[in-house]
Amino acid sequence: MKEKYMVGIISDTHGLLREEVVNYLKKCDYIIHGGDINTEETLKKLESIAPLYVVTGNNDKGEWAEKLPKELYFTIGNIRFYMVHNKKDISSNLKPVDAIIFGHSHKYFCEKIEEMLWLNPGSCGKRRFSLPINFAIMTIENDNYKIEKIEILND
Repeated sequence: MKEKYMVGIISDTHGLLREEVVNYLKKCDYIIHGGDINTEETLKKLESIAPLYVVTGNNDKGEWAEKLPKELYFTIGNIRFYMVHNKKDISSNLKPVDAIIFGHSHKYFCEKIEEMLWLNPGSCGKRRFSLPINFAIMTIENDNYKIEKIEILND
């Protein structure tokens, strides 16, 4: 089994995949998308870059979106993830995980709470209000991980 993974963590692209974001994702072993993809084309583009873990967001409509899960448990390397679009929808019967990924608010949040990482990568799609455009890169090595916040300045 591979020892080190790079994981692109994005959310709330709302139909816009910025070139700067795609360039980062091309270096990743996996992509995690926290919902509000908005178009099947965006989903297909992400799937063509790297293996994709994705949940549906409140703005994902249509037949393609109905096939997506509302919540998802998965493991990359030795790190166990749980993902849901809106933090309010986190399961009250949460299984043991190392990281909780969510989106929806477009606001970056990264904090370790009770030994679990809580991460909202923000939004790297269309700008909302005056919020920054950002996402995260997680480097997983054995049982450890490191989070790098990426901010897109030229908009």
